[in-house]
Amino acid sequence: MHRFKNRGGPGGRHGRGRMRGRHGVHGGWGQPGGWGHPGGRRRRMRRGDVRAAVLVLLDEGPMTGYALMAEIERRSEGAWRPSPGSVYPTLALLEDEGLIRPQPGDGRTPYELTDDGKAHVEEHREQLGEPWSKSAAGFGESRLEMRALVGQLGAASFQVAIAGDDAQIERAKRILAQARRDLYRILADEDAADTEE
Repeated sequence: MHRFKNRGGPGGRHGRGRMRGRHGVHGGWGQPGGWGHPGGRRRRMRRGDVRAAVLVLLDEGPMTGYALMAEIERRSEGAWRPSPGSVYPTLALLEDEGLIRPQPGDGRTPYELTDDGKAHVEEHREQLGEPWSKSAAGFGESRLEMRALVGQLGAASFQVAIAGDDAQIERAKRILAQARRDLYRILADEDAADTEE
């Protein structure tokens, strides 16, 4: 039985850790962790979509598991980032099928298509498609715009925290606290309207 190894995935020996707080995973200033749809989690996709995405991307060139996850997230505009628990088993299965192989070397291991893998992708190109487009299409333009605004707000907050004096930082904290209350009030007002109806 084939046992896959996490070849330098996130959180592993060669990966980069993330902070886990009260409200989930946080990627740092201006990078709200887990953004993907209302409720704070990225859209879940079928395992077949992960398989198709891996094959299509490896047809463009060798990639590590971590790079595959990051590229899928980039192409879906943040709507879909498959987890290590879906990507690395998929890589192991494709390797067992003889469609991909790991490149030799130290550190994170890039994978590449074998000749059989290249033939498979060419034969099934239309069916494979671009799986990340499904998640981005279902995400909604307004949510993508809001995601960008959240990132910009995080970047601006970071600049104030770094370059501002104590008075400016206190003012920024009040603005952020008020914005947070106003955002929650949007949902509260909507719930109240639904109750009245």
